[in-house]
Amino acid sequence: MEWRPELTGDGQPAYAQIADALAADIARGALALGARLPTHRALATDLGLAIGTVTRGYAEAERRGLIEAVVGRGSFVAGAPAPTEGEGLIDLSRNIAPLGPAALRLRRTIASLARRTDLAQRLDYAPDGGFEADRRAAQTWLRRTSNFAGADAARLIVTAGAQQAISVALATLCRPGEALIVEAATFHGARLAAAHGGLSLAPAQMDGEGLTPEALDRAAAESGARAAYVQPFQNPTARVMGLARRREILAVARRRGLVLIEDDLYGPHVAELGLPPLVELDPERVAYVSGVSKSLSPGFRTGYLSLPDRFRGAALEILRAQAFGSPTFGAVLAAEWIESGEAFEVLDAVRRDLMRGTQLARAALDGLIEPLSHRASPHLWLPAGELEAERIAGQALRAGVRVTSPRAPFPDGVPTSGLRICIGAVDPDALARGLAILRDATRPARTLAESVV
Repeated sequence: MEWRPELTGDGQPAYAQIADALAADIARGALALGARLPTHRALATDLGLAIGTVTRGYAEAERRGLIEAVVGRGSFVAGAPAPTEGEGLIDLSRNIAPLGPAALRLRRTIASLARRTDLAQRLDYAPDGGFEADRRAAQTWLRRTSNFAGADAARLIVTAGAQQAISVALATLCRPGEALIVEAATFHGARLAAAHGGLSLAPAQMDGEGLTPEALDRAAAESGARAAYVQPFQNPTARVMGLARRREILAVARRRGLVLIEDDLYGPHVAELGLPPLVELDPERVAYVSGVSKSLSPGFRTGYLSLPDRFRGAALEILRAQAFGSPTFGAVLAAEWIESGEAFEVLDAVRRDLMRGTQLARAALDGLIEPLSHRASPHLWLPAGELEAERIAGQALRAGVRVTSPRAPFPDGVPTSGLRICIGAVDPDALARGLAILRDATRPARTLAESVV
């Protein structure tokens, strides 16, 4: 058909304007369901743009669930624009803990802060590694919630969330231009931190327990990397590394001279399995990352980093360069909760909420999601090929459910192999509706009739 978007020239990139124009024209009825769109080349010629710009615009529109690309036939209007947050969108893309348990206790905790004798000290910069009370609280938290019996306040560094802990660890252990080994599906935040640090990614294959020792060994040999970012509880797939596998991974790291950056932020959610973190098995080979965002609240912006002693000085120097040291007021709120015991009550409530959500998901998506070894998971994994994952995500979005972008966890060159579904950010009723919509989206898509023009 002859469709020509009006590009506004309002400072938005042209590709984004194309996607916005598609959304607007579909919403006002100028583009009907099933309408065929101009080819990339035809529209590029009409608008005086590069073909790549139009291709990117169509890709963005497809990501939003506005259009469907049919191989060999073209692109077609898929339906009305997806609802926004204010229009009832159910967001299963945000991997956060249920916030209700923390919200119930927040006012009482803020009031109790006024009684702290060390509160005025928080107006100053923190000493190296963070205030002693915060590091002691971190030690207590990690020992009680993450099977990290050897957590040592003297070694711990308090950071502005686990994301900053990852950033500091990467900057300490790697140099720009070097490779970083990651799992074939990995945490998007680690990918961002690596890119910001000028690191290339060396993806290593996984199995049902996450990273395999053979893949780690091969990636180390081929990339020359000095560090590997590893998640014993895997994000996005929710796979858990067993004890024997943990020992095998460490054996490869020792043989190859690798330092492992262990992201154990989700450790409290699988602590019931009794598995020690990698750092507990070899503290001189592991830089350990954790925090409270996935267990209590991301708003605390409180993370914890523990490194082998030989790297501590360099890490503190990098933290000073980034933020003049450790955070103060967010960390004292976390410390207050840990010292008073509130943190463990909140964690228990969060676990109960996630357990109910996990049960709902298992029932709604039976046979579609990977089985879990634990009772309460903040995210689940739905295996699917690349095209199928994109189709399911797009169809779910049009029906009012957002899941994590299928490409987000995968380094360049690694094909998409599934969808992450996050269950902690919405209430049970919304979660039940969202899971039902998602199950419907997994059903085979209808084939567009050949007569559609």
